[in-house]
Amino acid sequence: MSRTDVASRRRALAQLSAASLAGLAPWAWAQKPLSVGFIYVGPKDDFGYNQAHAEAAAEVKKLAGIKAVEEENVPETQAVQKTMQGMISQDGATLLFPTSFGYFDPHMLAVAGKNKDVRFAHCGGLWSAGKHPANTGSFFGYIDEAQYLNGVVAGHMSKSKKIGFVAAKPIPQVLRNINAYTLGARSVDPKITCSVIFTGDWSMAVKEAEATNGLADQGVDVFTMHVDGPKVVVETAARRGKMVCGYHASQARLAPAAYLTGAEWNWITAYKQIIEAARSGKPHPNFVRGGLKDGFVKTSPYGSSVSEAARKNADAVKAKMIAGSFDIFAGELKDNTGKVVVPRGKAFKQTDIELEGMNYLVEGVIGKV
Repeated sequence: MSRTDVASRRRALAQLSAASLAGLAPWAWAQKPLSVGFIYVGPKDDFGYNQAHAEAAAEVKKLAGIKAVEEENVPETQAVQKTMQGMISQDGATLLFPTSFGYFDPHMLAVAGKNKDVRFAHCGGLWSAGKHPANTGSFFGYIDEAQYLNGVVAGHMSKSKKIGFVAAKPIPQVLRNINAYTLGARSVDPKITCSVIFTGDWSMAVKEAEATNGLADQGVDVFTMHVDGPKVVVETAARRGKMVCGYHASQARLAPAAYLTGAEWNWITAYKQIIEAARSGKPHPNFVRGGLKDGFVKTSPYGSSVSEAARKNADAVKAKMIAGSFDIFAGELKDNTGKVVVPRGKAFKQTDIELEGMNYLVEGVIGKV
């Protein structure tokens, strides 16, 4: 082969390679990996809130073109500002997921104001246009749908007609879960009551055990919770011979005989939506929400002790939720002081913003906000 032929062949190969590269999406060959940071208020293996996020972060790490960094046990103080700034400055993070409720204001907002080119997606905060920066946002799931289904199962399985809820703080998301759980149980039997104890913080092992034992002493025989790590409540209730509906992630293997079902997060759905917007240069999704039909939340498989009637009832309601034909908060609905909070003929859709400001406990709940 002559030098002229070799040169011609090289030019042809170069052109072919260039054409092949041109056919690829720009980020597939030119863009550096997207660095994403995940921040947790507790340990990643807490069988609860932080574990649910960490499990989704593990799925994110499998995505092409992603570099993920994580930090656990970061308190809702100035410490989280240092963690966020460290991820930006040292790890090159351009998208952060601060996952705990107390990270939003003032911490995330303060760091976001100093880093206009970084996107911040907070779990659970209520982002408002015109009030909060465009590079910040909020994502959450309608987990109250799964808690309502927990309640339906609890309503069938309870023998004492007393169910219990161990909760951290009386914020809207927690109240919404308590109310949904109670309404689900009372849809089976209106005589059922739900006793609530607030521990005061997201992770209070001693108080969670005391609350569970105290409620068991009062005759409560089915428990659920809204604390970061449900492990203590699940194991304490099981030791007392009580039944449990889980929360955040599955706790079935902690107490197989006691575990009925559970309300679980599926955070990878929201993560992917927010990450793809960042990777493609689309506007930051400032307000992301979804429920069972959107794949943001799911239910734990039924335990072996769950009755056929309970399964059929819960499955029927779940099908209606997915079809969009079931409203949890529909009137007439009273709070536990007798005040009408949802008038007759009114029904709130899951997307109605009023539900994110819930400040009451429904009829049937024994407890105070």
